[in-house]
Amino acid sequence: MVVSQIYLLISVIILFVIVIFVFFINKNQPKKRITLLTSLSFIFIILGMFFGENRLLGYSLIGVGILFAVFDIVKKESKK
Repeated sequence: MVVSQIYLLISVIILFVIVIFVFFINKNQPKKRITLLTSLSFIFIILGMFFGENRLLGYSLIGVGILFAVFDIVKKESKK
C-alpha cells in the first residue's frame, strides 16, 4: 500500500469510529432517519476519496456528493 492510501484508510476508520460514537451518545434523543440523498452524498464523497489518484474522477465524485448534500439541505429547509 502507498503511504497516501494508508492515510486515507486511517481517516476513514477514524470517521467511522466518530459516527458510531455519536450514535451511542444520542440514545435519548429521537432518531432521525437518514434520507436517500444524504446516504448517496456520503457514498459519493467516500468514493471520491478512494479514487483520489485519478483527480478528474475523484473530484467529480466529491462534487456530486456535495451537490446531493446541498439538494438534501434545501429539501429539508423547504419542508420547515
